[in-house]
Amino acid sequence: MASFYDAVNDADVKRIEGLLRKGGIVYTLRTIGKDAALREFQVAEEDLADAERIVYGMIQAEPGQG
Repeated sequence: MASFYDAVNDADVKRIEGLLRKGGIVYTLRTIGKDAALREFQVAEEDLADAERIVYGMIQAEPGQG
């Protein structure tokens, strides 16, 4: 599994989970640190490019974004 995305709050976790599920990307969610302040999404190496396109491509597709 490859490190993919670090979520900092519950809303961020739910957003990324929804996008990955919709895109058919299998992932794991790992808690980093004792206070669980940071959660790391991991995806298979072969799914990394698709996961990036799904999550980060959405940001670039918004109006006004370069």
